Amino acid sequence: MGRILFLTFNIWFITTACSSSKINAQKSMPEQGIEGHVYWLAGNQMPSPDRKPSVPKGIRTTLYVYPLTNISQVARQGHTPFYTAINTKLVSTVDTDSNGYFKLGLKPGHYSLFTKKGDLFFANGFDKDNNIAPTEVLTGKMTKVDFTVDYDAVY
Repeated sequence: MGRILFLTFNIWFITTACSSSKINAQKSMPEQGIEGHVYWLAGNQMPSPDRKPSVPKGIRTTLYVYPLTNISQVARQGHTPFYTAINTKLVSTVDTDSNGYFKLGLKPGHYSLFTKKGDLFFANGFDKDNNIAPTEVLTGKMTKVDFTVDYDAVY
């Protein structure tokens, strides 16, 4: 009888522990913010009928999230997509996995995204107002973001 009670308790304990872990994991997953991939693209990207276009590959890196940042709020290295300083306050960072995947909870609003090459920040997209790599987070939504690191690509 004692052995059956012991086994029953252990099964109950393991089941409960696993269930609460899943519940806690689900609670910690953000319901609004950004989610996507950071891709690496390098080499000759010129269209050619003799060659298929390169497929970007996901990379492990850190994505830096700032409030929506205008070109006037950074120290830019010449006319390149590299920046030595970003003069807005860092909101958050997120590390990608080996496939470049990330997911980050953020408050609703507008943000700029950057990666780094050494000590330099990198971002290559702009909107019509010269805001750098803009993205918007809506209430209750995950915004899909694909960020391409292509400073070694030729177009």
